[in-house]
Amino acid sequence: MNLSGIYPPIATPFKNDEVDYAGLSHNVRRWMGTGLRGLLALGSNGEAAFVDEDEAERIIATVREGVPADRVLLAGTGRQSTRATIAATKRAAGAGADAVLVLTPFYFKAQMTHDALADHYRAVADASPVPVLLYNFTNVTGINMTPDTVAALSAHPNIVGLKDSNGDVAQVAAVVARVPAGFTVLVGSAATLYPAMVMGAAGGIVAAANVVPDVCVKLYDLVRAGKHDEARVLQRTLTPLANAVTGGYSIPGLKVAMEIAGYVGGDVRQPLRPAKPEARDVLQRLYEELVG
Repeated sequence: MNLSGIYPPIATPFKNDEVDYAGLSHNVRRWMGTGLRGLLALGSNGEAAFVDEDEAERIIATVREGVPADRVLLAGTGRQSTRATIAATKRAAGAGADAVLVLTPFYFKAQMTHDALADHYRAVADASPVPVLLYNFTNVTGINMTPDTVAALSAHPNIVGLKDSNGDVAQVAAVVARVPAGFTVLVGSAATLYPAMVMGAAGGIVAAANVVPDVCVKLYDLVRAGKHDEARVLQRTLTPLANAVTGGYSIPGLKVAMEIAGYVGGDVRQPLRPAKPEARDVLQRLYEELVG
């Protein structure tokens, strides 16, 4: 499976605390009119932690309806127990996911040693009907999956890649140097896309691609074509918006930026709070500076 490219970790639009499936379908149709390699449903930016299991299955199925067979649908299935993760993974595969993205379990983070994580992921991969990608996001989990752990797991035939959202390009480079050819390393921040790709990453699952997918794809294409001067300029131009919809205003800001770009952002689900009014002015300016 060729997973190289750009994916948005798609936002889940809510309306009156219910999933807005019509809005979700609208967004998928628009995204599929761009050069995105595929979509990730139920990642961190999809508020996956706030979605019920029946909603999760329907979200994946809804997205699958709009994603053609030549594009990739990834689905987040990380849960706190191995048993629950396997069950979620099987449901996601049944709903149409091509591969799953599995966040490190973190509730008992002090006990999530190399051996515990290795056993967890191998059990999930053994049971999964579809390929598995590891998901490292220390800001959320408090756990950093080391290059040693990633390298050990990359030997499993059904563990095919990693999404690393830590923003540590040096660690990305260390992972790339340790894993076999064909193991796909994707980064989780558009602000580090260029340097990470230079160090061997195969693309990214980046929040900014919800808002400006064509810009993110263009940056990817420039790096792949070896047009580094143009890529560096575009990276510098993209970074302010990318930072604003991740660490800056986070998911509430991402949804505002999507609305500015003509997508259905929808509400956030509590306990998240809506973006403050001044965020819209900042995001509008950053969006216009980027796309003209």
